[in-house]
Amino acid sequence: MKKHTYNFGIVGNCAFLAGIDKSTNVVWQCWPRFDSSFIFGSLLDSKKGGEFSIKPFESEYFSDQYYIENTNILCTEIESSDGRYRVTDFAPRFMNYERYFRPLMLIRKIEPLSGSPRIRVKCDPVGDYGKVRPKISYGSNHIEFLGLEKMVRLTTNISLTYINSELPVLLNEAKYLVLTFGGPLEAPLESTCEEFLRQTTRYWHRWVKSTSISKFYQKQVIRSALALKIHQFEDTGAIIAATTTSLPEAPGSGRCWDYRYCWMRDTYYILTAFNNIGHFEEMEKYFNYITNIYSSINGRIQPLYKITGESKIEEHITDLEGYLGNGPVRIGNDAYTHIQNDVYGQVLISMLPLFVDNRFIVGERSSLDKMIYDTLEKISKTMNEPDAGLWEFRDFAQFHSYTYLFHWAGASAALEIAKYKKNEKMAHLARELKNFASEKLESAYDNELKAYTQAVGSKNLDASSLQLILMRYLDPDSERAKEHLIAHEKELKTPEGLFYRYKHEDDFGKPETTFLICAFWYVEALACVGRVDEAIENFESLMKFSNHLGLLSEDVDSVNGSQWGNFPQAYSHVGLMNAAYRISKKLDHPVFFNFEK
Repeated sequence: MKKHTYNFGIVGNCAFLAGIDKSTNVVWQCWPRFDSSFIFGSLLDSKKGGEFSIKPFESEYFSDQYYIENTNILCTEIESSDGRYRVTDFAPRFMNYERYFRPLMLIRKIEPLSGSPRIRVKCDPVGDYGKVRPKISYGSNHIEFLGLEKMVRLTTNISLTYINSELPVLLNEAKYLVLTFGGPLEAPLESTCEEFLRQTTRYWHRWVKSTSISKFYQKQVIRSALALKIHQFEDTGAIIAATTTSLPEAPGSGRCWDYRYCWMRDTYYILTAFNNIGHFEEMEKYFNYITNIYSSINGRIQPLYKITGESKIEEHITDLEGYLGNGPVRIGNDAYTHIQNDVYGQVLISMLPLFVDNRFIVGERSSLDKMIYDTLEKISKTMNEPDAGLWEFRDFAQFHSYTYLFHWAGASAALEIAKYKKNEKMAHLARELKNFASEKLESAYDNELKAYTQAVGSKNLDASSLQLILMRYLDPDSERAKEHLIAHEKELKTPEGLFYRYKHEDDFGKPETTFLICAFWYVEALACVGRVDEAIENFESLMKFSNHLGLLSEDVDSVNGSQWGNFPQAYSHVGLMNAAYRISKKLDHPVFFNFEK
């Protein structure tokens, strides 16, 4: 079977994201928010998804796609028998009037590079997941698309007649297309586009220069950091799991989910990734999102929330054809109704930096005592309750080791906070819960397998149990940690260094593809137990599973290396960043160059 990779990149400005493929078509773009209906969605339906492309008049052509170095600005170069041209796509983002300028605006610059290229421009947005086709109104230099959630306008210096008729345009000078939502571009077209491009390039370059990244696979870590950054919805601070919905975990599997929401479980890993590269602003915004949600909760914490903080995320299936014909296409995610009790520990761990990181001021931590104690009490009430686990099993519940690990870790974090606050009542409850969670975890240890299994009473192994080493529940230098790791690599690792989440049947049968972040967890575990050379070797092996732009998917087919699942997957990029950091700390190289005598 031919290797399958996603042939598109993303641009964004922390207000919206757009996916653009190697033919220049915008195959995915949701407006006005990450979780809104797409206005371009041919990724999921070639007929109903609309189109926004700048293709050559000739049917045969070659294309190349790349990012301007250290930016989220995407370039696509097209070459046909007529000539060669470049499309530069970006979402403006820079400081303006002491705040970030991040409009709902996609800018496309088209410039000839050689010969006499002829292009055809098509702009055909849709609404309500392809159900709404807007009415079109023409101005002097713009096209208005009416009947969508708000007016969408295309402003350009290309002939509107040629766009309307899809006639070829001879490209003998730079042309510009500016797509806006809710309002027009009220400024000169060419000079504004060029100024926005300069400012946006400068912003991303400065952002990258402000990161703390070692030389170990620095280029890949930078790309992952840039991808993660634009998955943050800056208005609230939420970070979504992935750009897309319903890209299948494997062809024909039915495992198609909407990942355009914020999972509480991801909090610890994401905050760790941003902290590892020295980025405080993103941490702070994400923390504010988490605490804002928590302040309004009376009952359980949900596994996930909308980027607005809203709790209801009803799931329904659309009539879209699906990616490469793979359905169903789901909008919303029923996992918000699941019982996933590890989230309480995740929230407590996310609060710990407020008390141990002096970049946070005293006032930001003063009102959290009740929140922390309430969370500990929630752990106490759910300690003996089976749950759906981090893999969100829909048809059965277990006493998951991963859940007990985060009960233990959350209680440990609360104990540290209690020491800082000199709160003995909090410390007493935290100590009790830490010990109780440890007892539960030990009941999941299998003497025959020499490993902690997926759940109490289960013989199944689960890659998430590698976290026992990463969270230092198991001393990485201990024999038990090393045996635990060996048992999991024997059962779940592929020859390519990829990792299955588990191999037992779930609600949809046995998993067909590996889960990429699990492979990065494995790399971290190798580094932790001192097998650093193997960690480096496996990390390097994983680099070949990105697409042409260095972007990572959720799942990988171990047989042919194909990318599957929602894309790009923020979790996978977080995994890469944290694994690289773990290895670099082990290597601990203080200098970038080592000149030999």
